[in-house]
Amino acid sequence: MLPDAADLPDLLLDLAVPHEDINEVVALRRAVTADPAVRRLLEECAEDVTGGVREVDDPSGLGDRAAEAPAALGAYFLVYVFLTAAPHVRAVHRARGIPDDVSRHTLADLGRGMALHRRRYGTGGLGVHQAHWLTRHFCGRLYQLGRLQYERTGLGERTARAIRSAGTEVTGGEPSLDLHIPDFLGPLTPVACDRSLDHAREFFARHFPEEPHAVATCHSWLLDPQLRRYLPVDSNIIRFQERFHPGWQDPEPADTTPVGFVFGDPDLPVPELPRRTSVERMVGDHLRAGGHWYVGHGWFPWDQ
Repeated sequence: MLPDAADLPDLLLDLAVPHEDINEVVALRRAVTADPAVRRLLEECAEDVTGGVREVDDPSGLGDRAAEAPAALGAYFLVYVFLTAAPHVRAVHRARGIPDDVSRHTLADLGRGMALHRRRYGTGGLGVHQAHWLTRHFCGRLYQLGRLQYERTGLGERTARAIRSAGTEVTGGEPSLDLHIPDFLGPLTPVACDRSLDHAREFFARHFPEEPHAVATCHSWLLDPQLRRYLPVDSNIIRFQERFHPGWQDPEPADTTPVGFVFGDPDLPVPELPRRTSVERMVGDHLRAGGHWYVGHGWFPWDQ
């Protein structure tokens, strides 16, 4: 399913693959196509990541399968898995009538994942963690609609209990939309979020009419109530928080989550975290003072 070497750069550009990676990916094509065992492994992995909507992030041990690839491909093997899968998911999108620009913007998360890999490791390719995330896109579960991403999922039991306690009748497992905030896409302004939500309401009603969504949810460190100690009330993050009713409280610290998002590497030592921006100072100073960060859980009625 891979295009030939002359056409491959066009596919890479459509998927937002960083320019510094394009020559390397094209050069590796011969090593991929010349080995029947590698082609077979790629096809099996591509079938795996484009399978039905999943309840788990790791389809059949994608990381274990990637370890079987030739060392010469390195972290680019997983890039080739998604290049092989791209024609299938584009066909699924077309069958749903999903506009080409939405399809292209959604699958461009491959390039974003590669940029995150290079920021953390200093080398090209795609890591297993980012590959797990991308299975959502390539099985038709997640869509980029303006500033936000929307994942078709089932409502979790803990979130459902919190929503029922607030007076809205829902049941665990019923269709819901989980909002995600992608990196490298500009500020999280109220206007950008409003436009995205308006687009999403029209999009899902048109293309997934069989899935009525009662609520939207979000599970993110950006919903940690402690952020209100550090940010002004009119900041983009606080105004984003205000869209949501509080869900269940997570007692487990998630310190590596903001460290990973803000600094690019969740394993950076806290004492060495830079203080170049106000957000970096907020995240790092809070941890250095002995505090912890938590993933916040919120929801709002989808038709509001």
